[in-house]
Formats: sequence, C-alpha cells, structure tokens
Amino acid sequence: MKPQERKQLLQTLKTRFDKNMPRHVGIDWTDVAAKLEANPAALESLQAMESTGGEPDVIGHDTKSGHFTFCDCAPESPTGRRSTCYDGEARAARKENKPDHSAVEMAAAMGIDLLTEAQYRALQKLGDFDLKTSSWIKTPPEVRALGGALFCDRRYGQVFVYHNGVQSYYAARGFRGLLRV
Repeated sequence: MKPQERKQLLQTLKTRFDKNMPRHVGIDWTDVAAKLEANPAALESLQAMESTGGEPDVIGHDTKSGHFTFCDCAPESPTGRRSTCYDGEARAARKENKPDHSAVEMAAAMGIDLLTEAQYRALQKLGDFDLKTSSWIKTPPEVRALGGALFCDRRYGQVFVYHNGVQSYYAARGFRGLLRV
C-alpha cells in the first residue's frame, strides 16, 4: 500500500470511528492507530473491506490479547461482495450461471473471516444492519456437508437465520467480514 493510500485509509477509519462512538465505548483511537501502523497486512485487509463497500469499524477490544476487532458496518451487505455463492466447491459445482466469486474464497483472499451466527447477532446489537439485504455467515461443517449454508438478515426488529443450498446466490446477498488486529 502506498503511503498516501495508507494515510487516506487511516483518515477514513478515524472519521468513521469518531462518528460511531457507541460501537466502541472505552476504546481510544490512538491505541487502534498504533496497532494498525504496526500491521501492514491488517491495513491491506481493511482496504479490501473498504473498497468492496464494507465500511469497517472497530466493534471490540480483547484486553488479554490486545486485539481490536473490526467488522463491516455498512448498513446493507457490502455491495462489492454480493451475488456470491457460499464457497468455492459450490461455485465449481454449478453447471450454469456460475458466480464470479464465493463468500468463503473472497473472505480468505481479503484476509478476513465470515461472521459466525453469534458474531452477527452481536453486530446487530450495535445497529440495524441488513434491513434490505442478507449476509452469508460461517456455516457449521455438518450443515455444509449436507449441501446447505446459513445466512442472516434483520426484519421486523428481529435477526433471522435461514438456510439455502450452497450453490445459490442472489443480488441482495453478500457477506460481512471480521478482522482482528
């Protein structure tokens, strides 16, 4: 990442951090910035999250490990990560109309993790997300082995977990990522 890109990303993250203080009560930006400055790989991952429409923000801090947790906080599932099936195996198995990407492959390439159901529910306590879209979540191996995958959204003031075949993809379904720095 070029120095000017790094500077711009850090400014974008700081502006978002300052604008959304209830997401990270008790966390100081200077501590976050110092951690980011020391971790170029994390900055690359955050740039990938930002460039695909994720609007990453700090949502937690583990005082034991010192890690800060960033998550996609865009109101809807990130636009640059929609129309993806669940994983590469599912994408390869499609006979027709294969999507360009899968959620699991994209997350790995970006250096981030798909949210678990618990992480998705915790995110929803910080705001109302996916009111019009849905997001793939990390699917338990036993569900995936049977050809299914899980996704979530928020409707009627509630978080819902659903299932679909792993090969399915929709224009309004993407995925949210999590990054520990």
